[in-house]
Amino acid sequence: MPLPPGTMGLPFFGETLQLVLQRRKFLQMKRRKYGFIYKTHLFGRPTVRVMGAENVRQILLGEHRLVAVQWPASVRTILGSGCLSNLHDGQHKHRKKVIMKAFSREALQHYVPGIQEEVSACLARWLRSAGSCLLVYPEVKRLMFRIAMRILLGFEPGHAGRDSEQQLLEAFEEMIRNLFSLPIDVPFSGLYRGLRARNFIHAKIEENIRAKMARGQPAGGCKDALQLLLEHTQENGEQLNMQELKESATELLFGGHETTASAATSLITFLGLHREVLQKVRQELQTKGLLCSMNQDNTQLDMEVLEQLKYTGCVIKETLRLSPPVPGGFRVALKTFELNGYQIPKGWNVIYSICDTHDVADLFTNKDEFDPDRFMSPFPEDSSRFSFIPFGGGLRTCVGKEFAKILLKIFMVELARNCDWQLLNGPPTMKTGPIVYPVDNLPTKFIGFNGQI
Repeated sequence: MPLPPGTMGLPFFGETLQLVLQRRKFLQMKRRKYGFIYKTHLFGRPTVRVMGAENVRQILLGEHRLVAVQWPASVRTILGSGCLSNLHDGQHKHRKKVIMKAFSREALQHYVPGIQEEVSACLARWLRSAGSCLLVYPEVKRLMFRIAMRILLGFEPGHAGRDSEQQLLEAFEEMIRNLFSLPIDVPFSGLYRGLRARNFIHAKIEENIRAKMARGQPAGGCKDALQLLLEHTQENGEQLNMQELKESATELLFGGHETTASAATSLITFLGLHREVLQKVRQELQTKGLLCSMNQDNTQLDMEVLEQLKYTGCVIKETLRLSPPVPGGFRVALKTFELNGYQIPKGWNVIYSICDTHDVADLFTNKDEFDPDRFMSPFPEDSSRFSFIPFGGGLRTCVGKEFAKILLKIFMVELARNCDWQLLNGPPTMKTGPIVYPVDNLPTKFIGFNGQI
């Protein structure tokens, strides 16, 4: 069988520099020229990029048989071998089972008041500066970081202090900017800067872990994900591996705030551009008695009420279809296998694309339109399972996807019933680095919503 079409670029560097500099433009050019499966050379490795529901289905369902997860060397080095995304087979299954306890329905119900409190406080702050320009993306990142620190790692509100919290957030941004870089650890290289930021984050997280261990088991309520990991190591008589705990906590913070910040920013964008959709969200809230603002009574949310907001859920799905925060996932071929008539050689990296798979899915008509109603009627299970994959699929489906959905619902409910806003630059240009975000940070003016629909 032939290799997929494509080009390999320069020796060692391959086409990594073009990808880093051009991102979406580079990927769109490749898709137009070579189709749904093509070869390239990225991050020091020969690579096949794959898109389309049927092709992605074979990759995601081929875990442990055809492929295994393998992120680029820079990602493995910075995030560490002990985090969930870098574990395999039994280790991955066992760790995932422990972490999933933190995302059960009971746990999510326990998180709702804290999330609502943080979102309400943030929006109140935005409205106090009503009429002035606000850069949405950094503001939303700060909010989602606070929520992830509090809900996933158990940091008490205000425990870290605003300056320390800002330092941690800046370190995370530096680490994430350099996650996907050439595997060259020399001063001022991307990998060097990413590791330096990672070490600062680990030091702060270790302080929190040791404080947790000194405090002992929290009284009542559900436990955060880090607490569950701590208890798991103690209950099984395992030696407490501080490095693995720090790596797991860092991964939870990364997954728990970067992706939700991207999605929440996209929600503000699409609702700002499509006022008729925002009106329909408000109408749904009104039918559930939820349109009263943060200054009125009876606004407390819970899981039962949130699950009834069907149209609001469809707005989130449509946002994730058009602007998935994570553009794809990395695998490595465990053996040479055939994919749609092409040979995928053993040892080559395989990237499956989420954004391109959404773009080319036959399931969706008028693909470029923002139309949440398309999700109001269920799609046939067979055709939709791998046409819409914002959280990946198969054995490595995102462990926090239900947490993300609830968080985004609470954010949208509070936003719709408290705020009106205007995008000052119109539709933003989006960039991937590695999470999708607006290049201009989405400058926006917010004012209070008067309750009239």
